[in-house]
Amino acid sequence: MAEPKGNELMDKIVSLCKRRGFIFQSSEIYGGINGFWDYGPLGAELKRNVKELWWRRMTQQRDDIVGLEATIIMHPQIWKASGHVDTFNDPMLDCKTCQGRFRADQIDEIPCPLKPSNSVSQCTGAKTPVRNFNLMFKTNVGPIESADNLAYLRPETAQAIFVQFKNVLETSRQKVPFGIAQVGKAFRNEVTPRNYTFRSREFEQMELEFFIRPDEAVEAIGGIVASGSQPSTLNPQPNWGWEAWHKYWVEARIRFYENIGLPRATLEEYWQKPEELAHYAKACVDILFKFPFGTQELEGIAARSDFDLSQHQRFSGKSMGVFDEELKAAWAKLDETKKTELSQRYFEARFKYLTKMGEPADKAEKQAREDVAGLAKGNYIPHVIEPSAGVDRLILALICNAYAEDQAPDEKGKLESRVVMRFHPRIAPIKVAVFPLLKNRPELLNKAKEVRDLLRPHMTVFYDEAGAIGRRYRRQDEAGTPFGVTIDFDTLGEKPELLNTVTLRDRDSMKQDRIKIDELVPLLLEKIR
Repeated sequence: MAEPKGNELMDKIVSLCKRRGFIFQSSEIYGGINGFWDYGPLGAELKRNVKELWWRRMTQQRDDIVGLEATIIMHPQIWKASGHVDTFNDPMLDCKTCQGRFRADQIDEIPCPLKPSNSVSQCTGAKTPVRNFNLMFKTNVGPIESADNLAYLRPETAQAIFVQFKNVLETSRQKVPFGIAQVGKAFRNEVTPRNYTFRSREFEQMELEFFIRPDEAVEAIGGIVASGSQPSTLNPQPNWGWEAWHKYWVEARIRFYENIGLPRATLEEYWQKPEELAHYAKACVDILFKFPFGTQELEGIAARSDFDLSQHQRFSGKSMGVFDEELKAAWAKLDETKKTELSQRYFEARFKYLTKMGEPADKAEKQAREDVAGLAKGNYIPHVIEPSAGVDRLILALICNAYAEDQAPDEKGKLESRVVMRFHPRIAPIKVAVFPLLKNRPELLNKAKEVRDLLRPHMTVFYDEAGAIGRRYRRQDEAGTPFGVTIDFDTLGEKPELLNTVTLRDRDSMKQDRIKIDELVPLLLEKIR
């Protein structure tokens, strides 16, 4: 079949998401609320599967990453320290022609609502001057609305990890390098939410802050810092500096996407140019997905230096440094030339950070000298690599990637159009559907329910006895269910040699195989894991 164009494809995907219960407009019966979305039965299962896989890979299958679940509302000084209060803004303007409000950096992409739908003209009406619009949602803590009680809904989950860094470090028996992972809600008051669920005002993030030694400490201990230009490896080494760790996490994240069904060919790596980087970042790679509406970011992997912990140390007055016994011992064995070299590099980095944050030069120099003295004693503020993924964007990418149309035979063998969601079995909302061939034969229903109950402890099962078997297959194809089990009269022994066997149907190939019931669980578990 001919591939649908981008807008046409998105229209079909949005329609299927509503029809099959993946995604609904929030508050729909009241006209909806822009930038907010609800996940229906299938969408909730899909989202849960993705988050649980991420969590399992990040924490439960590793020794060097632990988890955190922090509150959505935190002390407002956190957002002052992180820079969100002063700099977390989008440029905004109003169109005097259509009275619409738009992001200034996207105005050329947005058609004016007063223009005909077939017009190539964009929003060309008279505009107000550009002004900054802070994206954080404000609220008040306590019964009195006042500046003293002002708080914010978190715009990201990362800052909670930084402010709880020392507590996690001290209670988890970890040591640098190690990571803290969190999955949770975040809120951004987007000027123009768009592209379905891609840019929303309420969303979820899966974020990891992976804390590493500064390169000067790595070199003091190991004699050399592994270059980021060395061949990629997923086997961390003691002499890895920030470049090697950054490259490691870029590759690890792409492999995760491949593992849940997004082929590498659907992804792009965008290495931000120096002028695009945040002032504290040494490097940042955006992993992009080719959506029908354009290639857009799924995840950013940033090398954030020691900025975040340093900021919270400055604002809170609490130490965010660690003591590294291995560094202290190694430093004592260095010759004076190497000590001088590493001390100077560390001083320059700390001095640059402090002056950029507005500290007077003399005060910054004094603090940087103290930091160098601390390094010689085994103390430093860890640097961090941050892989930060948007759950909702990923769900949309998986839905877009899974959507397919092909031809399938009906009950009479005539080909008809079929919509099928080709989710990877690992993330499919329903793993297997169970069908009795006919619903008016109690013996078939009873056997089918036995099979359903056999499978349920191990996977998500959907039982369906209503309608022609072909129609039931089509419904599950649209739900993305990878396997269907049909109980027929041969299952009951009409052919003695087929007693207690079922047909196992594959969603993608539509091939059906005869399988013994007692082999179903191990066979399906092998396919969905």
